[in-house]
Amino acid sequence: MEAKIAVFKKYIEESDSIVFFGGAGVSTESGIPDFRSKDGLYNQHDVQFEMYSPEYLLSHSCLRDYPKVFFEYYRQKMDTRNIEPNISHRALVQLEEQGKLKAVVTQNIDGLHQKAGSKKVYELHGTTQRNYCSRCKKEYPADYIFTSSQAVPRCECKGIIRPYVTLYEEALPEDAVRDAVNAIANADMLIIAGTSLRVYPAAGYVRYFRGKHLVVINKEELDVKLDAEKDLFICASLGDVFSAIDSADLSADK
Repeated sequence: MEAKIAVFKKYIEESDSIVFFGGAGVSTESGIPDFRSKDGLYNQHDVQFEMYSPEYLLSHSCLRDYPKVFFEYYRQKMDTRNIEPNISHRALVQLEEQGKLKAVVTQNIDGLHQKAGSKKVYELHGTTQRNYCSRCKKEYPADYIFTSSQAVPRCECKGIIRPYVTLYEEALPEDAVRDAVNAIANADMLIIAGTSLRVYPAAGYVRYFRGKHLVVINKEELDVKLDAEKDLFICASLGDVFSAIDSADLSADK
């Protein structure tokens, strides 16, 4: 891996417009479970929810038809208020501050990139850090759903207060998709990390990349076509990779 880390650093040094595309693996090192691994959210067998599939519990249909069940599950599984960013989040902030990283495109909803200090983050699946009334669209604080005494939090207009999360059966936010695709299409380096690239349509957006270097950092190989002359695959966790890179190695002045 040492040789590949050296190549990764070299690619960073010669790139001026990097975009990072990340998934659940970016946040697992902060203690947030992913969805599909053996210890992931979809494989946690809770007696309370065993009659429902995890996909249904986070779906528009569940919110509409069984809101009490939806919010009980959401409060138990989606509360990241006490979770802190990890080395990967912080390294990306450093790259952004140096002017190299132009955008973070994330499939995560935990808000850890912003908590770490990233400014330009495109959240393809929304975020738990914002809430709004489904009827009048009034916005509510980030922790409102988790602190509300109501089983189903409701606005003054009687509408249900829901998270800005893109649920199953819902379309991705148009503005985030537009900005993410534009950033990827204009990048000279794309880093894909911590994602299986199995969740569509978000995973399909990496195909807009036409830049110089494509770097994949993941614990398992992905179905991404790499050019041996200019691309790189590192089979490791993102945290291990950034831990191996001293902060000085990320300098934009090299």
